Formats: sequence, C-alpha cells, structure tokens
Amino acid sequence: MIGPRLAFSMGKYPQKPATLMTHWTVTFQDAPEMTRLRADKLRRKAHIAFVRAHPELQIGGALAMRPMQDFPGAIWNVEAESRADVERLILRDPFYVAALRRYTITAWSTTVAAQNV
Repeated sequence: MIGPRLAFSMGKYPQKPATLMTHWTVTFQDAPEMTRLRADKLRRKAHIAFVRAHPELQIGGALAMRPMQDFPGAIWNVEAESRADVERLILRDPFYVAALRRYTITAWSTTVAAQNV
C-alpha cells in the first residue's frame, strides 16, 4: 500500500493549485515634513535594509514632478497574494509614518505585448 504522501508525489492525487500572485502599485503622497525623515541617515539605512529583505517589493523609488524638486511621494510595485499583504508591508516600512504619508494601493495585471509589431 502506498502512503498518502508518496501517492501525492507520484501524481495519484490532483496537484494543489499554485498560489496566484497579484501585481500591486502603491503610490505614496507625503506631507512636506517627510523631507526631515528622508534626511535621517539611520532611518534611511533601516528603510534600505527593509526593501532588500522583501523581494516581493519589486521596484520602488521617490517621485518628483520635475528634476531637483523635493519628493512629494514615492511609488512601489509589489507582487503579493492580497491587498492585506501589501498593507502589512507598508506598515512595517521604516519610512512609513501615518501622520506624514498617505498611500493608495491599486491592483493591476500584466499584458503580453506583441513581439513583432
């Protein structure tokens, strides 16, 4: 008799469906006082370490409306199972201070572009 674990690995039972990940964009709007926090070297180091420790945060950076302007916010692209997962990530970021930073989370999907246009 085959045990359930071996039967599963041999394909006797249907495979468990893979977890589908969703793409999310987080747009941050910062209060002017956020500039002080960005200048804090220890907080910045902690933020960079946080970003490097979370591969689900695929890309991100500060937003500026024009060159050499103070940053009015930031943007992240995140891959996660749920909006709640994205929100947990935001709330743990050392640069997140509720009184100084608002955010919007938007789900999006990828589109495969035509190769030979």
